[in-house]
Amino acid sequence: MAYDLIVIGTGPGGYVCAIRAAQLGLKTAVVEKRATFGGTCLNIGCIPSKALLHASELFEEAGHTFGKMGIGVSELKLDLRAMMAFKDQGVEGNVRGVDFLFKKNKIDTFFGSGRIVGPGKVEVKGEGGKAQTLEAKSIVIATGSDVARLKGIDIDEKRIVSSTGALSLPAVPQHLLVIGAGVIGLELGSVWRRLGAQVTVVEFLDGALPGLDGEVRRQAQRLFEKQGITFKLSSKVTAVDASGKRLKVNVETAKGGDAESIEADVVLVSIGRVPYTEGLGLKELGVKLDERGRVIVDHYYATNVPGIWAIGDVIAGPMLAHKAEDEGVALAEILVGQAGHVNYDAIPNVVYTYPEIATVGKTEEELKAARVAYNVGKFPFTANGRAKVNLTTEGFVKIIADAKTDRVLGVHLICADAGNMIAEATIAMEFGASVEDIARTCHAHPTLPEAVKEAAMAVAKRAIHM
Repeated sequence: MAYDLIVIGTGPGGYVCAIRAAQLGLKTAVVEKRATFGGTCLNIGCIPSKALLHASELFEEAGHTFGKMGIGVSELKLDLRAMMAFKDQGVEGNVRGVDFLFKKNKIDTFFGSGRIVGPGKVEVKGEGGKAQTLEAKSIVIATGSDVARLKGIDIDEKRIVSSTGALSLPAVPQHLLVIGAGVIGLELGSVWRRLGAQVTVVEFLDGALPGLDGEVRRQAQRLFEKQGITFKLSSKVTAVDASGKRLKVNVETAKGGDAESIEADVVLVSIGRVPYTEGLGLKELGVKLDERGRVIVDHYYATNVPGIWAIGDVIAGPMLAHKAEDEGVALAEILVGQAGHVNYDAIPNVVYTYPEIATVGKTEEELKAARVAYNVGKFPFTANGRAKVNLTTEGFVKIIADAKTDRVLGVHLICADAGNMIAEATIAMEFGASVEDIARTCHAHPTLPEAVKEAAMAVAKRAIHM
């Protein structure tokens, strides 16, 4: 069967690439190894985790905040099975949505493991080992990423779990130990802490959320500690003994020595993700990978082998669903001769804890390292009218601008609804806006985004409400 394009993988990058290609007139097919579309994001990642984050946040709000607003709640109780069903319904709805879009755009779908067996040829091996070969002018690798593993610690998805197992625990653990203070570990740690677990986070580095703006990281960690999460920083897990009723976790300082044993009911291994390229036949084809196992591509997402392209988590850059989506659109447009493009300086990143953390652009640390002169404006939510009446005054907005041109270089938020609010900053950066542009844009009152305007005004030391 011959196609213009075959996309291997139907996560956010893959399915968006396929749909855009079909819109542009390319005869398109997708290959998916799972029984359902949507990849990690829709099935065992972004979507189910956000469902549990939302539900657990409401559970905590009902137990601790409603009373302050005059709302009485008696006999608050957790029905974990029903909460998991709520999560699963959300996953099913999104997965079905992708299936509908494939049919709407006349995209052929093939379930099974895809392997590139030669130029323009993809072998799809389904259940029972039955194989068929598809042909295409172009092949896109959009297979995403897999959880990174710790040597000597076997994940059974029951007591020692990855993010996958942590999304489906049958009961609230008494003590959850999280290895890794990154985005996934803190999001899932927050879920189970809200539902009643004691949560300890072990991190090799000296602070939570490595890579984010230092000031935001420090504030976030203080808030997480205030919520009851315990951090063991500059520490590493060297072994997990699963022979007893409770897990015994050996924790040492990052430099070695000074070991202690911590008992836990569940251990979540959350040390990052690695590109998924296993079984694709890349080595045999001569497709070049970098030292981290990522597919090497040029500015047009082309590999060194003609006719083979790659997008998303399998190539360099942040492992974010929306980054993969934009690459999918750009590549589809490139394939038909259009000017597909992704601005990697304006890719937002969100941590869906409470409060949420959202960033776009450069951090202060990055600008200092690059010796770029900059100005900073900050505005706290304690001075925002809407935040006050909503009892959501934790956090701040921080805007970094070029000292010479006033152009926005980075925006960092820690607050309620930061994930939605970062869109304004991303659009501003996409259009090359100055801080003055944001400061002189009328913002509705009373709203949380007014704090973005005030932070922009604060760059010139003229904030009104601070």
